[in-house]
Amino acid sequence: MKNIADEDLDHMEKNPGDTAPLEGKELDKQKISRGQLRKGLIKSFLLTSIAVIVFFVPVVVDGETDVVFGYLYNFLLNLSVPFSLWLFTVMVLANAVMSIYVKLFPERSGRLLNYYGGDTGVHIFFYVLGAVFMSVYALHDSLAGFTGPEWMVGPDTGGTIIPSIVLTVGWIIPLAAVFMPLLLNYGALDFIGSILEPVMRPLFKVPGKSTIDAISSFVSASSVAILITSSLYRMNVYTKREAVAIATSFSAVSVGFAVLVINTAGLSQDFLQVYFSGMLIAFIISFFMIRIPPLSKQPDVYFDGREQTEEERQGETKFELGIVPRGFQRAAKRAETARPLGSEVKASVAGALGVLPRVVAMLASIGITGLIVAEYTPLFNWLGMPFIPLLNILGVPNAAMIAPSIPVGIAEMFLPVLLIAGDLAALEAGAVYFVTTLSLVQIVFFSESIVVIKATRMPVKLWELVVCFFQRTLIAIPIIALFMHMMY
Repeated sequence: MKNIADEDLDHMEKNPGDTAPLEGKELDKQKISRGQLRKGLIKSFLLTSIAVIVFFVPVVVDGETDVVFGYLYNFLLNLSVPFSLWLFTVMVLANAVMSIYVKLFPERSGRLLNYYGGDTGVHIFFYVLGAVFMSVYALHDSLAGFTGPEWMVGPDTGGTIIPSIVLTVGWIIPLAAVFMPLLLNYGALDFIGSILEPVMRPLFKVPGKSTIDAISSFVSASSVAILITSSLYRMNVYTKREAVAIATSFSAVSVGFAVLVINTAGLSQDFLQVYFSGMLIAFIISFFMIRIPPLSKQPDVYFDGREQTEEERQGETKFELGIVPRGFQRAAKRAETARPLGSEVKASVAGALGVLPRVVAMLASIGITGLIVAEYTPLFNWLGMPFIPLLNILGVPNAAMIAPSIPVGIAEMFLPVLLIAGDLAALEAGAVYFVTTLSLVQIVFFSESIVVIKATRMPVKLWELVVCFFQRTLIAIPIIALFMHMMY
């Protein structure tokens, strides 16, 4: 565990402002020679091209289509099958033991205090609960004669969260950290930010660079997008408000997972219209979310404590003739003045390994707890009842049958569709579309996005994330109903 809390992680946690990159007009003022500019442009193009190929370019292998990043982490998953479960189980157990030790003996904890010092009793509770869930599931899965309780390890609870989410995200985080510097530190962000600033600032009150976060979630995974957002916040690129708004508004599920959800709902023949209408609705929702509390009340303060100026807040909101050349120049300057690739990758991987034990532990504890509540208690049925009159007013068919699926999305975004999967024959197509699309646009849920947001210590409270979920849901319902009436 000591190598997780090495100098790079300490630096990232405590003093990221020391290496804060120049932004926008400050970058424009930086002087470099024509030769350096040409060299930087080539460097930026080559490294950005690798990042684009890895994260964004679909590749067909044996009849299956995925991005290179998807193939890489699937390869890691398959390669690690014999030991992956126990690797993360031991990691979570060690995390729980050391967090308790630091809480009981802070004066003897040394550098571990830097890692766990900010954790509360609630964090430690979830670390321990995650260790219990992971240990019981691992024993159930690999030890003959040991059978864990069904409510903990069954296919509707631990059997869904651990193999499908915990192990997947557990490999996604360190693998993404290897390639993220190519995307973040060598000009791609600066070019895209310059081009899209006039769109993103007026519509969503966030930098143009946030488009990278959205694209990353669509083609890779929402956890990758949240990691990118967290990294840029710690680099003083985003303010607290911008970081929270981006993480809760643009970290949607990937295309690959959307395919699974839509196919499970029996709407594979309508995939394109379901998926793209869902993405459009997600951006419409975000337009409103950015402008209401709690997101609108987050402070425009950077990680290092500096307040955002009015000029920075307004950004460059006008399209002009020189916007593309300026984007290329900024990309070239960023690439030429960046640290060597090896140093950037080392720091990125150290940061990812630093959050990994927390993420894995909280994915297991919070994700499984949410599914246990959904499967074994009537809580979500009760929470769904107030939505029935609203659905009836909006003309959504089968309102009473699908209402419980509306709040259950806060536990896991796949759950709403799983709840109606057994009743597809009895449901009208419009009702199925409504549930499926709503699950795609709620975005904030405990089994992944909330956990990763909290584990990376982004500046948002848990209750604010819960409020964001219900706000997104309430805004989405009439919009999805309108699309439903137009399409079905």
